[in-house]
Amino acid sequence: MSWGTATLTSALPENDASALDARVLLASALQRSVTYLYTWPDKAIGSTELHRYQRYIAQRGQGTPVAYITGQRDFWSLSLQVSPATLIPRPDTETLVEQALLRLPTGPATICDLGTGTGAVALAIASERPDCQILAIDVVAEAVELANSNAQANNLTNVTVLQSSWFANIQGQQFDMLVSNPPYVENLSPYLKQGDVRFEPASALTAGSDGLDDIRYIVQHAGNYLTAQGWLLLEHGYTQGPAVRTLLQEAGFIQVSTVNDLSGQPRISGGQWCAKGQVVCRSQ
Repeated sequence: MSWGTATLTSALPENDASALDARVLLASALQRSVTYLYTWPDKAIGSTELHRYQRYIAQRGQGTPVAYITGQRDFWSLSLQVSPATLIPRPDTETLVEQALLRLPTGPATICDLGTGTGAVALAIASERPDCQILAIDVVAEAVELANSNAQANNLTNVTVLQSSWFANIQGQQFDMLVSNPPYVENLSPYLKQGDVRFEPASALTAGSDGLDDIRYIVQHAGNYLTAQGWLLLEHGYTQGPAVRTLLQEAGFIQVSTVNDLSGQPRISGGQWCAKGQVVCRSQ
């Protein structure tokens, strides 16, 4: 593993996780857990596994994300398959799951995850609330297939995955909660040329000159798909909180707020639906 760490440190000097990457890739090459490496540190590696490890290190040295090399990423309490067709689930998105769980009613509820990707958010909520029914949608066929596979692999039967461009294929349906980690990066953002993001699908990252095109669309139409007092929760960029809150308020949402992610950055904004004439509106 020391060879892998040294090779990655040289190839990716800006990466401060070379030792961790080398460890994860070695465990994957051996088809073992990382714990196994600590338990059997002196165990010899076979030629097949060595060649696989060398290939993995070469890929990572060229910048390929570890998750795309191993085809796996942990999220919440789940192990998820990943592919270059979707974004790699990130720890900060767990804040979206936390906020959704805090706002769900105590009894059965319906939730729609817009732009589900690997299914990470939908499946995490489903794992915590087996009494709820979750619809996960994505416009990309490969993502739909991947999310379905992840649901089956994690034995989550309260999730349905559907191909749809936002609300296009769910006309007439209503939910107690809408959640989304939509594209929110500016088209010309320098962030797109950095790190793992270089290898992720641009269609899942960018949304117009200010990064808010998809969020605007979701906020504008969300009320048609929410039950009275239903919640809309959105992940966004750390500088976009004020703009997203304004969009929510102008669309008729109340109790609008922003919550920080695990790094302390403003990341999740949301509000409760308050269409004109609802009792909840008149009582505020």
